[in-house]
Amino acid sequence: MADKRYNAFSEELKRVFGCRVHRISVDAGFTCPNRDGTVGTDGCIYCGGDGSGSFGISRGLSITEQLADGKEVMVRKYKAAKFIAYFQPYSNTYAPVARLRTLYDEALAVPDVVGLIVGTRPDCLPPPVLDLLADYHRRTYFWLELGLQSVHDRTLALINRGHDAAVTVAAIRAASSRGLRICAHVILGLPGESREETLATAGMLNEMGVEGVKLHLLHVMRGTELADLYEQGDVRLLDRDDYVGLVCDFLERLDPRIFIQRLTGDGGRDHLIAPLWSLAKFEVLNAIDAELARRGTRQGQRLTP
Repeated sequence: MADKRYNAFSEELKRVFGCRVHRISVDAGFTCPNRDGTVGTDGCIYCGGDGSGSFGISRGLSITEQLADGKEVMVRKYKAAKFIAYFQPYSNTYAPVARLRTLYDEALAVPDVVGLIVGTRPDCLPPPVLDLLADYHRRTYFWLELGLQSVHDRTLALINRGHDAAVTVAAIRAASSRGLRICAHVILGLPGESREETLATAGMLNEMGVEGVKLHLLHVMRGTELADLYEQGDVRLLDRDDYVGLVCDFLERLDPRIFIQRLTGDGGRDHLIAPLWSLAKFEVLNAIDAELARRGTRQGQRLTP
């Protein structure tokens, strides 16, 4: 864990590759069953028309071109030596196997790309797709990222997720049975979800055996249903201190073997309505580190032996 009080994923990448490795987000032109009419048409209440968390991607370019652009930035800013192609916006397994293979192979053919991260929904993982992903797991450094957001059916219905928690559990079991590394996305501060329910999610992640976790705070982005609810006063957002405290509470209950890949979300400055404090990302991360130190605690501290 180096000097961190949690199991930082950055340290894992250094251990595996022996050099500075950065993820490069790419947009492969996918959609989502919660938008194309298969499950729904409106999407999740927090998701804008470009897909959640997809700001700063060079749309309109090929996978190869997007990765080339991203490499240039990562080398200049961070002195990165190796790269992982991160298929991020929308549901990046939501296509026929042949198309998925073509896109993933294109990414791996780019020089110095040493692995793949594929983000998707739990309801977009039929057996043939999971078999394909298992093949990439054997061939390269591979992570499957699943948008769980919550493990509580009431919350999932409220955010218009389009599936229940049973679908998530089944997807994780099926992926785990094929040996896939799984990183679960969880949103803290979801409307109507209590602190106790949020912390119960950590226990569920421990039981399901995921290898990684990304924590996000609830953002209000322009053009979303959540923005309408927020402007009507129907949604309360966490302030920074509450968020920092909740993250630390969550980490204390999370198995220390689980890699922490993110502790706060990124919102595009031009699209973000609230909370504006989230734009100071490094201040938030420093506050989390400081709170863990103040408590004298670390990831997994509250787990019973």
